[in-house]
Amino acid sequence: MDRLDQYRVFAQVADMGSFIRAAQALDVPRASVSAAVQQMETRLGVRLLHRTTRRVRLTADGEQLLARVRPFLAEAEDIDHLFQASQHQVSGRLSIDVPSRIARRLIAPALPGLLQRHPRLQLALGSTDRAIDLVGEGVDCAVRIGALHESSLVVRPLGQIALINCASPAYLRAHGKPAHPRDLADVHWAVGYASPRTGREVPWEYSVTASGSPDGKTHTLGMPSRVIANNAESYIACCIAGLGLIQIPRYDVAHLLEAGQLVEVMPAYRAAPMPVSIVYPHRRQRSRRLAIFVDWFETLMRPHLEA
Repeated sequence: MDRLDQYRVFAQVADMGSFIRAAQALDVPRASVSAAVQQMETRLGVRLLHRTTRRVRLTADGEQLLARVRPFLAEAEDIDHLFQASQHQVSGRLSIDVPSRIARRLIAPALPGLLQRHPRLQLALGSTDRAIDLVGEGVDCAVRIGALHESSLVVRPLGQIALINCASPAYLRAHGKPAHPRDLADVHWAVGYASPRTGREVPWEYSVTASGSPDGKTHTLGMPSRVIANNAESYIACCIAGLGLIQIPRYDVAHLLEAGQLVEVMPAYRAAPMPVSIVYPHRRQRSRRLAIFVDWFETLMRPHLEA
């Protein structure tokens, strides 16, 4: 293993805090990872990592080396792809994590076009509805919906997605079609949604709109629920089954609205739109394949964002 590969191994171990996870991410034997780090430490004459049974942490020397290695690795990757770039090709494995419905409704149907343009690109598509540890799980980037909490990740805001109120035709026949939030009291049910982050049921929210403009205030309403779902698939399925009203991104149910399986209600009293962002670690190590995916996804998402 040459020095450049050793630096790559060292950076992967430092990022993931584990020799085993680094070996899995690099698709090499664990022994090769350990040997590469040991050879670096012997050559440099310093200890780069504190090793424990649970975690691997950088020493002060290791932190100093990692800061110098990151831009060097990024530059080396740019050089590797110099001629591929002129042919608009990228190669290698890109690991992403996105909400399950975005993976199913938007990304998967459009992937053939991306992979046809970049046949040497391999995409590891994870789809969860929870916030994952990108560095710890070896993920290159993630799509996040909603407000972001402070972190060391680089954030690329894409815009906002509209949330609409929906119900099934059967539900509306049984309970009537509400025109105003005051119509919901004592008559209507909501399908509850448990936040993947907190586990608590998310309240019903709305903003009053006049001439298409929100009043800038978010109002909450106590809506009774007979069922609480903790993922989008079940949430939508319960609504189709007539168990109550839901608040959902428009892109998520556009096909159901067109098919008549769901009906939008109270369009003047929607919840505030939700921000959508792409997040990734280490600005200096943003690979060309990551840049290609980010630009592609932004184009894919644009029709579904608020103007």
